[in-house]
Amino acid sequence: MSPRTLETAFKGHFELSPLAYARRQRLLAARAALRDPTCESSVTQIALAHGFVHMSRFAAQYRQAFGVSPSDTLRSNRLGVNHS
Repeated sequence: MSPRTLETAFKGHFELSPLAYARRQRLLAARAALRDPTCESSVTQIALAHGFVHMSRFAAQYRQAFGVSPSDTLRSNRLGVNHS
């Protein structure tokens, strides 16, 4: 199967490119870590652990995906608020 055929099939099934799908999965994993009640890591540590190396891009993509900043998610988690 050619790369183009694979991408077309992937988009047909997931409605995302393989890269966008992988990014979405990493964002979901980072969000889960930020929402983990036992989390003692910083936003930067969590972003790096999930493969994000540009913090401003991570923050922008996170906000676009979830409507809140990663720091707000972490802060809410630490305060015991369930908004994000």
